[in-house]
Amino acid sequence: MIRTVIAGIGHYLPERVVPNSELEKLMDTSDAWIQERTGIKERRYGVPHKETTTTMGARAAEKAIERAGINKEDVDMILFATLSPDYFFPGCGVLVQREMGITHKEAPAMDIRNQCSGFVYGLSVADAFIRTGQYKNVLLIGAEMHSMGLDFSDRGRNVTVIFGDGAGAVVLQPSADSGRGILSTHLHADGTHAEELAFINPGCHGGYHLGTEQFGYPQQEYGGIFLTEKMWQDQNIFPNMNGQLVFKTAVTKFPEVIREALQANALNPSDIRMLIPHQANLRISQFVQKSMGLRDDQVWNNIQKYGNTTAASVPIALSEAWESGNIEKGDLVCLAAFGSGFTWGSALIRW
Repeated sequence: MIRTVIAGIGHYLPERVVPNSELEKLMDTSDAWIQERTGIKERRYGVPHKETTTTMGARAAEKAIERAGINKEDVDMILFATLSPDYFFPGCGVLVQREMGITHKEAPAMDIRNQCSGFVYGLSVADAFIRTGQYKNVLLIGAEMHSMGLDFSDRGRNVTVIFGDGAGAVVLQPSADSGRGILSTHLHADGTHAEELAFINPGCHGGYHLGTEQFGYPQQEYGGIFLTEKMWQDQNIFPNMNGQLVFKTAVTKFPEVIREALQANALNPSDIRMLIPHQANLRISQFVQKSMGLRDDQVWNNIQKYGNTTAASVPIALSEAWESGNIEKGDLVCLAAFGSGFTWGSALIRW
């Protein structure tokens, strides 16, 4: 049986550190309030005009390729997960291909738009392609430049304080060693509450979807175009989140999808060496850890330093845990994510 293994991994974080005290100067918030509700102490912001979602993804990818022991020319498929693309279109997949100079092979590039769970979804896609033998070196990137699209006023404080920038990447390859690699992936979605965690404008919906009016987007203001002057004047161009609903749903779905992965492989929570949860909120991770009966050394959290980097959070944390020596060959690693859509998923890996 062909298994998919992570042959190389890397991450990139911008140099600029933004502590909570800096946000206190821009909006009515406090370090104590942010830490109490999210666990976040600081985050990283990229440098405008120098760094983008694409360039950060490329830097992480370069590390992953080097550690995989291959050349960039060996990459035969690119998957790019993000909710903050450089352009509305085309996607970051082709942009990172150009940025890294790997266009000669004309390898396919696919963008994964599943927000916080994008990396886990991408892992499942890559696993399917590799198991069928279609591709041998799949580059999977999760990257975000949230800082370019946040509302740094009192109106946006509940969302803005949470997010940070960064990127992570892996190179995935086939292996005949049945004792290691991706054991299984488990994906889910429920669009019932899609607008409760969303970036609605700019968009081409023309006010159609149920739920837009409750966020202050009256239907008559839409002409079916990307951006109107009224949207700009009303500042209806930023992300919104129903934090209570997101938290309540996440603490239910996280344990469910982790247990689903364990049961599919006849394993128990005690078998997990490292759980890498999407860094949505430290309080969510702590709740999941307690409900699963896991020790502190079985769960990797770095949201305190980087904030929520959505699609990049799982590969950044995975790379960091591996670099620190907390993941070794033979260890059972579980990845899990929940986010906008709502979408969620898990992956179980024998390192």
